[in-house]
Amino acid sequence: MNEVKPQTRMQRIGYREPTDGAEPEQPVLVEYVCDGRVAVVTLNRPHADNAITTELAAHLIEVLETIAARVDVRVAILRGAGERAFSVGGDLYERKSMTKEQWLRQRQIFDRLLYTLRQLRRPIIAAVHGMAYGGGCEMAMSTDFIIAADDAVFGQPEAMVGLSAGGGSPVFLPRVLPPGRAMQMLMTGEPITAKEAHRLGMVNELHPEAELMDAVRSIAEKIAANSPTAVQAVKHAVQMGQGEPVEQAVAIMMDEHWRSVVHPDRVEGILAFNENREPEYVDPDF
Repeated sequence: MNEVKPQTRMQRIGYREPTDGAEPEQPVLVEYVCDGRVAVVTLNRPHADNAITTELAAHLIEVLETIAARVDVRVAILRGAGERAFSVGGDLYERKSMTKEQWLRQRQIFDRLLYTLRQLRRPIIAAVHGMAYGGGCEMAMSTDFIIAADDAVFGQPEAMVGLSAGGGSPVFLPRVLPPGRAMQMLMTGEPITAKEAHRLGMVNELHPEAELMDAVRSIAEKIAANSPTAVQAVKHAVQMGQGEPVEQAVAIMMDEHWRSVVHPDRVEGILAFNENREPEYVDPDF
C-alpha cells in the first residue's frame, strides 16, 4: 500500500503542479472596451494559476507600454484568467531548472515589469479573484487600487521557499496594513482572506466572483468619463506626495492643479455643467 505523503505548507495554501495542456500562444491578452477607453489586460496561463514566467513578464511589459502610448485609453484593468487565481507569482516550476544567469535576467525583467505598472500614467485597477500570491500579490499592490472577489486570498509565501520577498511587498504591505500584520504575513507566508484584506483597507470593495468584472468595469467607466488629464494629475499628485512633508505634498498637488486649470478640459467641464449636459473631454496630450 502506497503511503500518502502529507501536504506541504505551500500545497496547503493552494499551490499545485500545472495541469495538462499546452502553453497558450499569448500569455497576456488585451481587450479594448467602452469605445476603446478601457483596456482589460488578462494574465493568460490558467493551467498554471497564472504563474509569471520570464516570457509572460516580457509580454506584459509590452502590453503596458502599448497602453501608455495610446492616448485613447483612459483606464486599464488587470485580471487573471481561469477560476483559481489572479496569479500565484513567479513560476517555481520554471525556476527549478534556471541557471544563475537566467535568474538574474528574470529578476531584471520582473523589476522592470513592476516599475512599469507603478509608473503607468493611466489609472489601473486590479480585479483579483482566487489566489494572489508572491509576485501576483505584488502586482496587485502595484496598481492604483484593488477590487476583489470574496474568494480572493492574498499572501507573500516567499520565505517558505527560501526567498526574501523582492517585488515590493516589504514596502507596500506596511503602508496598507498595520505594520505588525504585514510583518506576520511576510515572516510566516500565511495568506489573508479577502474579507480581512477589505477590513484592513488593502482592498477597496468585495463582490461575488461572478459579479467581479461587471463591478470593476463599472468603476473603470466612471473614471473614463472624467477628464483624463485631471485624473492623471490627481494620480501623480497622490503618488508623489506620499511620505513627503505636508507643505511639499501640497506644492506637488498645486502644480498638478494649475496644470488642469489651464487645460481645455476645465473649460469644457464647467461649460457642460452650466448647459446641463455631460462633458466631452479630449484625450490627454501627454
